[in-house]
Amino acid sequence: MRKSLTLLLAGLLAATTAACGNGAASGADPADRKSIRLAYQAFPSGDLIVKNQGLLEKALPDYEITWTKFDSGASINTAFVAGSVDIAAIGSSPVARGLSAPLNIPYQVAFVLDVAGDNEALVARNGSGVTDVAGLRGKKVATPFASTAHYSLLAALNRAGVKESELTIVDLEPQDILAAWTRGDLDAAYSWLPSLDELKKTGKVLVTSRELATAGKPTLDLGVVSTAFIQAHPEAVDAWRKVEAQALDLIATDPAAAAEAVGKELNLSTAEAQKQLSQGVFLKPADLSSDEWLGTEAKVGKLADNLLSAAQFLKDQQKIDAVPDLATVQKAVYVKGLPDVLA
Repeated sequence: MRKSLTLLLAGLLAATTAACGNGAASGADPADRKSIRLAYQAFPSGDLIVKNQGLLEKALPDYEITWTKFDSGASINTAFVAGSVDIAAIGSSPVARGLSAPLNIPYQVAFVLDVAGDNEALVARNGSGVTDVAGLRGKKVATPFASTAHYSLLAALNRAGVKESELTIVDLEPQDILAAWTRGDLDAAYSWLPSLDELKKTGKVLVTSRELATAGKPTLDLGVVSTAFIQAHPEAVDAWRKVEAQALDLIATDPAAAAEAVGKELNLSTAEAQKQLSQGVFLKPADLSSDEWLGTEAKVGKLADNLLSAAQFLKDQQKIDAVPDLATVQKAVYVKGLPDVLA
């Protein structure tokens, strides 16, 4: 049975408020405080390099900077609704949801952390009898709801002509997926690194997000910033974009150093972290201001079209109430001074 969105939001809001302390204090006017509250997720990316090396702290020594780990984009969206997050690493599918009704979250996409490749995939457990996506009919599949993996799972089912009602999809976070997988409770799962590597040890990859991207359903990990924080602290947002670009440069020019930092954050060896980083697609900082991605103030890039397409797909799947218009999505892409910031 589909959960009531209102009840779900209410429950998540209460949990987020409890986790972040007093809601009124955490949601204080950004102009009245010199602090940055960042939400990060445990997947291999430049964001973990920024955190591990303290790059933002070095760039903004006058700011109090707090990093909080979240398990999914859905919980990050709830944190934005609660006013308890300023900047976050979040997947494109949750962002498309966040910009759509009923959430209509006032945040903007200001960075592309990575493009999903082989670092997200649908895996069938050995012994399940599943050899392709069509074989999931009647099976139990887990994925974190409202995530890029969830979006990709629905896209994979749609491409294979399988209706969502023909299988059981359960909402589990990556670590919970691993536990259920080990117990033999699941036939398949769509998840991401680092847990994905564990699934593949006793399973077969049916499709990756890289393959779905070539079929017209790309997913990305994005850096988003609350509109209120952008308006109050544009210079801090510029500093954040610069250090995220610095992390992308490190991944490209010194993969061993990048992997060492990511490995420390994920409790992996440098070799393991380097292997996981190699499965993602990381842009060059200069590419971010191209027409293909964020674009410029003169012309917002195709990322807006990507988010709109994701929102339309989610609406078709009855996961959101309404699709925003293109102009609304374009306004939610923050490109002010981008080429100069990344120069």
